[in-house]
Amino acid sequence: MKMNQFFRTFFLPALLLLLATSCKKDIRNETSEENLLSIEESELATKANQSAVSGAATTPESELLKSVRRATSRFHSTAQAIAAGHEPDDHCVSAPGLGGMGFHWANPSLVDPVFDPLKPEAILYAMGPGGNLRLIAVEYIVINVGQAPPMFGDQPFDVGGTPVPVAHWSLHVWIHENNPSGIFAPFNPNISCQ
Repeated sequence: MKMNQFFRTFFLPALLLLLATSCKKDIRNETSEENLLSIEESELATKANQSAVSGAATTPESELLKSVRRATSRFHSTAQAIAAGHEPDDHCVSAPGLGGMGFHWANPSLVDPVFDPLKPEAILYAMGPGGNLRLIAVEYIVINVGQAPPMFGDQPFDVGGTPVPVAHWSLHVWIHENNPSGIFAPFNPNISCQ
């Protein structure tokens, strides 16, 4: 009887308060991220219409980039990233004169010898307005066990490049944030850790 009273008086209200607080944060992040996503989707639609009008052909690499962008857009929500197995990391990577990479949220279960472009091993975030994280890029990490080096379309991977303690390849793909250094460059001069 005393356990039920304790449960109703203290534990249940504390649990409800925790859930309400968590939901409030997710709703705020999701709403702002959905707005960003809808803006990006309308920009993509405009560009697609312009390409269709001009008769420009799409390349296999641009189709691959669009597929990866679609597959990873759900990670605008950090809650979705965590649910998918990506582990939050509070270390922001940057280098003077080069720019930043941001925060790397890796999914350890995906770090293996297999390259699947629709399942990047890490997703990268930068600090956005109001201190919320915003999705900026993805990173692939492929363990080298003697197989042929992976390629993202026509783009070869870099040798090494991450703190993974075994031989591997890696590649950054800036599909959610423009990178003046190039879509496959490791650092982005527009990203800062300050």
